[in-house]
Amino acid sequence: MLLHLKEILSPDEVRQARKILANAPWGDGKVTSGQQSALVKNNSQLPEHCAESKQLQKLVLDGLTRDPLFFSAALPKRISPPLFNHYGGAANSFGDHVDTSVRYLHNGERVRTDMSCTLFLSAPSEYEGGELVMADTYREECIKLAAGDMILYPGNRVHRVTPVTFGHRFAAFFWIESMVRSEEQRRLLFEMDKSLISLRHRVGETDPAVVGLTSTYHNLLRLWTDT
Repeated sequence: MLLHLKEILSPDEVRQARKILANAPWGDGKVTSGQQSALVKNNSQLPEHCAESKQLQKLVLDGLTRDPLFFSAALPKRISPPLFNHYGGAANSFGDHVDTSVRYLHNGERVRTDMSCTLFLSAPSEYEGGELVMADTYREECIKLAAGDMILYPGNRVHRVTPVTFGHRFAAFFWIESMVRSEEQRRLLFEMDKSLISLRHRVGETDPAVVGLTSTYHNLLRLWTDT
């Protein structure tokens, strides 16, 4: 499931993030790559524990807490600290790769990468190229979102970032371990939750159909949750 989440960061927050990024200590993006992806990765990245990263991580995580659609779709158990990258100039692309299955954090914790997120921090008009491309059996999906918008996608998808041929592309990226490990089960729960929200708006919280379906939703979540 690919999900486009709009305005995770407001325009003011995007401007704040860009101001921080303008004076940040960029390094080689290969530092967080696995063996295979390091061969095709050519971008810049902020050190995870620098002061600028800490400021930006809080900004992004605060934005996620305001978005109920994100929690409905991801059912997050753990979220890895957001990282920040830059494509432009000579360091401008990331070839086909799949994200590592487990992200090891510096505090000793591990995050199973059920889902990946890219939060765009540059407007599409600021750069050429730089599409996030998702490979599939029959077609490819090219993604280039407004600044402040985010794409949520399965961590097992092969993907790439096409070369940035003009301008600069800034983004945040991170991974989520869900309470519900199965992608199919998460999708079913998400679709049910969306229908429940619509039904509540039409008939109210206490309608017997709403109560019954809410009970079914939570019983399925209880059955499938890995906490």
